[in-house]
Amino acid sequence: MGIIVQKFGGTSVGSVERILKVAEQIITTKQKGNDVVVVVSAMGKSTDLLIETAKQICAEIPNREMDMLLSTGELVSISLLAIALRSKGFSAISLTGWQAGILTDSFHSQARIEHVNNSKILTHIDMGQIVIVAGFQGITTFGEVTTLGRGGSDTTAVALAASLNADLCEIYTDVDGVYSADPRIVPSARKIKRMTYDEMLELATLGAGVLHPRAVRCAKKYNVRLTVASSFSNVQGTFIEEEAGMEKDYGICGVTYNEDVVMIKIENFPNGADVLYSLFALLMQSKITVDFINQSSNDLPLTNISFTVSKEDTKRTLELLEENKERLEFNKVNAEFGAAKVSIVGTGLISEPEIIANMFKAFASANVLIKMINSSEIKISCIISAERLETAVQYLHTTFGLDTKEIAVVHR
Repeated sequence: MGIIVQKFGGTSVGSVERILKVAEQIITTKQKGNDVVVVVSAMGKSTDLLIETAKQICAEIPNREMDMLLSTGELVSISLLAIALRSKGFSAISLTGWQAGILTDSFHSQARIEHVNNSKILTHIDMGQIVIVAGFQGITTFGEVTTLGRGGSDTTAVALAASLNADLCEIYTDVDGVYSADPRIVPSARKIKRMTYDEMLELATLGAGVLHPRAVRCAKKYNVRLTVASSFSNVQGTFIEEEAGMEKDYGICGVTYNEDVVMIKIENFPNGADVLYSLFALLMQSKITVDFINQSSNDLPLTNISFTVSKEDTKRTLELLEENKERLEFNKVNAEFGAAKVSIVGTGLISEPEIIANMFKAFASANVLIKMINSSEIKISCIISAERLETAVQYLHTTFGLDTKEIAVVHR
């Protein structure tokens, strides 16, 4: 056997009972002859509690100090899990992100992994130990503690799997796989048995919360084989790998949504590529991710620009634009809340005209107004009113036959 990396989220280690159950799951994998490296998140809601406590002291917390604070959450999880494994007679050692050799850039609260020095992990593996690594954190070349932002533990697990050339990276969470839609909205949603990196990346980017897009991108780049499964059951999850076979069937594999959407509208913006470059370069330098972009006119001196950002980035975006209003020479900027993004994901979408037609048919039947739209070969996304979101998801799921379709996206 080889190396298997297992990642357990905060819910999976949210209590002593669950930590002991996770320990048994790890032991089962170890007893099959595998070397095991485990990545864990902070217990339950402990990260939220740390943030809440800090904000009771100060409303504006420096990112560096927030990183120092939040990095402690995973330290509790890794030590308790190592203790649990040792109590059951298995040699285990807990390592912080920096002890595990996870080197990042210096962008506090949203750091990116630059390199993994896996020598210490390999030493402990050679000693026959189960290695427990704190997810979500790393260290800079200057010795500063950093955190990786949302989905950081997923990214930690995949990065370690890539560095260790692991046979498999298992992501355990509170759901038993990737579904064709959110089962809370669409009770008839069906589990996807197998899918490609690209399809998982689109689902993750467009709102499916099972895996973070950064983790999927890393898995695709280094060809890390992934499974997504539940830590609370033995049900087979979803397998994610590179596309197999010469050709895949066209069609829809899932419907997903994202309510973390705010439309930014800039009025009377100078119409020119140079000014547009200045605008989006400014946002890029501040690490603000822009999704949809729409321009009202291409042949007039002034135009209106609309784009979407996350709710978290809204305040910073508005402040940045107001500070640079004179330089960018626009008239007014405002934020429109109450929007949501709904998307269909699959293969060959813009190559099949009936797919687009059926999407508009579903929206018409659901009485949903589309505000913005973009598309690619593997996804079509629309900005709509958040009030109509659940209805839109349900109609799309039914229109494309996902209520009854057996979904195994990768065909061999």
